[in-house]
Amino acid sequence: MMTYKTNDYTEIENKIGYKFKDTNNLDIAFTHKSFANECKLKDIHSYERYEFLGDAILEFLTSRELFKRYPDMPEGELTKLRASLVCEMSLSQISRDLGFGAFLYLSKGEELTGGRDRNSILCDLFESVLGAIYLDGGIRPAAKFVNRFLLSDIDSHSVFYDAKSILQEYSQRKNIPLSYELVKETGPDHNKTYTVCVILGDRKYATAEGHTIKSAEQLAAHSTIIELNDKDMEV
Repeated sequence: MMTYKTNDYTEIENKIGYKFKDTNNLDIAFTHKSFANECKLKDIHSYERYEFLGDAILEFLTSRELFKRYPDMPEGELTKLRASLVCEMSLSQISRDLGFGAFLYLSKGEELTGGRDRNSILCDLFESVLGAIYLDGGIRPAAKFVNRFLLSDIDSHSVFYDAKSILQEYSQRKNIPLSYELVKETGPDHNKTYTVCVILGDRKYATAEGHTIKSAEQLAAHSTIIELNDKDMEV
């Protein structure tokens, strides 16, 4: 049995809509390899195997849903759409919205360098939690999780992958200058947070934060695209 468990997963279970029979599956799903290495205890395992399983399940479930939903879409376009849906930016944002980072077991070093909010780790958590759900309850609750948080809004999630490119194409088509303004940067050098704002023409649109300027720009671009779509503007 694991001796380090301190998390109460009631909040997570309520958010994802699944009650675990064995919460040890969640202990493993939220254990980063740095924590397992730091503890040096045999009964502490990192989420890497769960992430491996979750990645395969995610590819299958996403492929199956896209195959059913778009019967006339050719293989190449299905592959591109699937890649855009399961990209790091999309999955990490879902994990962030669900508050997964707060439950993560990290080493002191990873904690100090902002690992709890790092996109790559949050992306891993989406897949490891999916793996945990599958191991605990099978394919049906796993599919429900993916459908609810990823596939319920394909249009929104799919633009994460190419958000900056899509916005650039829009600005060129409309002949409106596009730029990104670095509003501020906060935090120590090893754990910076950058705030970026999208500027189209003479108007400021979405502002977003990220631990790299690139990720902040991507998030701001995505929010701007959603805002433009909401106003019935062709993007």
